[in-house]
Amino acid sequence: MEQSVIETDFTELNLVARGKVRDIYDLGDALLMVATDRLSAFDVVLPDPIPGKGKVLNQISLYWSDIMKPIIANHVISGDVADYPAVCQPYADVLRERSMLVTKAEPLSIECIVRGYISGSGWNAYQQSGSVCGVQLPTGLTESERLPEPIFTPSTKAEVGSHDINIDFKTAAAEIGDLLADKVKDVSLSIYKKGAALALEKGIIIADTKFEFGLRDGELILIDEVLTPDSSRFWPQDRYLPGGAQKSYDKQYVRDYLLSVKWDKKPPAPSLPQDVIDNTQAKYSEALNRLTGEADAI
Repeated sequence: MEQSVIETDFTELNLVARGKVRDIYDLGDALLMVATDRLSAFDVVLPDPIPGKGKVLNQISLYWSDIMKPIIANHVISGDVADYPAVCQPYADVLRERSMLVTKAEPLSIECIVRGYISGSGWNAYQQSGSVCGVQLPTGLTESERLPEPIFTPSTKAEVGSHDINIDFKTAAAEIGDLLADKVKDVSLSIYKKGAALALEKGIIIADTKFEFGLRDGELILIDEVLTPDSSRFWPQDRYLPGGAQKSYDKQYVRDYLLSVKWDKKPPAPSLPQDVIDNTQAKYSEALNRLTGEADAI
């Protein structure tokens, strides 16, 4: 089994950020995004990596970015290390399959969440108010039930270790402007609907997902990861049963474990047992295989 990549330290490159999962290097006219094997849950980075997870995320994101080009341009220049500048080549073995070269953009200050099913924090909000982020929903929904139509439920963008906060559309529009808010809402719903339909054909329900957008020369583009098991809830269609929590291909499995040990969702996070690491690895690998036919990332 290959060595996990917990973090990168490319001494000849300019590291500008370490996110929950990605290390980002500034190459001057472009950025190098490296998907590590770190795993976060409840906005806290866990102490144990999931071997090969970064490769899965990167390959799935590249797959969807290409498919969504007819809807919106994205930041990807290339995911092929051979296309990267010469300064990156000494690190080619680490970068291969887990990185992408992207254009620079000014990120929007909100995260764009689309929900096609009622689950997670959306389910909690619905139980309390019958609505999610100001969107009134039908009465009588059960947990994990499919919504009549996908809904746009934005959130704030938190720093590492802090929690995102769900907001309503009016608050999002006040943050980024009415025209831009309308645009990201429409695009987010379009991407989700297309992605969810394609995934369903391959036996995966994408229950909800998070997108990030940026401005490049005034043009709205899709940035960061797209429809991955880290940014979405992936459920196996053949095991879907509304009325409770679902089996999943995503990190909800890890969240469930952490809740079972009564973790308070504050750093430091507890270590994961080996069986939880192994099962999580298998779930990510199966998601990649089902979606793209690629089975050798892990």
